Amino acid sequence: MAAFNQSLQQMLEKGQGTAVRTLDKLPGFFQENIAKALGYPFIFPELDPLIKCMMAAQLKQGRVGFIGSDYQKSRKQFDLQMQSIRHKPTALKQVEDLRLPLQSGTVFARHYHPAPHKKLPMIVFYHGGGFVVGSLDTHDEVCRLLAVHAKVQVLSIDYPLAPEASPAQLIQSCEDALAWVFQNSRQLKILKSRIAVAGDSAGGNIAAVIAQRTAQKAYRPHAQLLIYPVVDFKSRHPSFFAYKDGLVLTSGDIDNVTAFYADQHQVALDDPLISPTYGKLKGLAPAYIITAGHDVLHDEGEIYSHKLRQNGVQLHYQEYPDQTHGFINLTPVSYRAKKYSIELYRNFRKFWDKKAA
Repeated sequence: MAAFNQSLQQMLEKGQGTAVRTLDKLPGFFQENIAKALGYPFIFPELDPLIKCMMAAQLKQGRVGFIGSDYQKSRKQFDLQMQSIRHKPTALKQVEDLRLPLQSGTVFARHYHPAPHKKLPMIVFYHGGGFVVGSLDTHDEVCRLLAVHAKVQVLSIDYPLAPEASPAQLIQSCEDALAWVFQNSRQLKILKSRIAVAGDSAGGNIAAVIAQRTAQKAYRPHAQLLIYPVVDFKSRHPSFFAYKDGLVLTSGDIDNVTAFYADQHQVALDDPLISPTYGKLKGLAPAYIITAGHDVLHDEGEIYSHKLRQNGVQLHYQEYPDQTHGFINLTPVSYRAKKYSIELYRNFRKFWDKKAA
């Protein structure tokens, strides 16, 4: 048993997805012991022990957070990290890469369709990554699961990243992508022009901003799915201080994202272009908001849900207490993350159907 323990520790320290998948099948107390053996110094009693092991292994490798001061290096590292946990992708009948000829310039996108001969609703998806890292590939499995379990089409947008792109350029590109989907709804076989926006983390921010900017336009979304979204660059809430170290998203990441996305482009931290919690909240599409219990962004997501509800927006809010930021990306290695992701995608579709009735 001790030899197995040591072997598993060594595999984890090398960041191997197979090691995490092996560990995921073992009891929670075993995972807790591995985290202790790896020297995880943080006390989060309710945190999923598998995540503790993954975080402990990262700390052993000297890796803290995922967006450093060298953003090009951070992009490569994030891509490699997501590749290292990649497993057999969820099967889908149609996955097609597209070029969208938008007013603001051509962007790439990936179209997922679980039933190509049927009319289905469409979710325009914006990936997470702090506006700085991430791609169609890093969120490929997320979109596959979303398409299959929400029974929708998904169009994942490869929007321009910061700091090369300013918030105005990035958001305009994402809004133009939504407009393109609306204009091509017949060719895309979108059911009754039902189009939603969705995203995780920075992508949740983009979806929230787009929902506000387009509220009075013909191509406004009919629903929004915001998964642990960034909504407030200005304020610091208790969750920020409670979970700023030892987890996926750190206070250092927040500082670097703020520098690359806001400060470098001289955008005020309370500008609704980057902080939708300060925007116009009346008349927005129904919102389904998810937070993770162990996340620096937890409180701002919860506060945003309260604000929307107070402004008459139809809303569902749900927290996953034992998870941390980024859990929807852990589905290739974590049964629990996959179970939660499938659950929230199915429930979002039920919520959307109910609000559309």
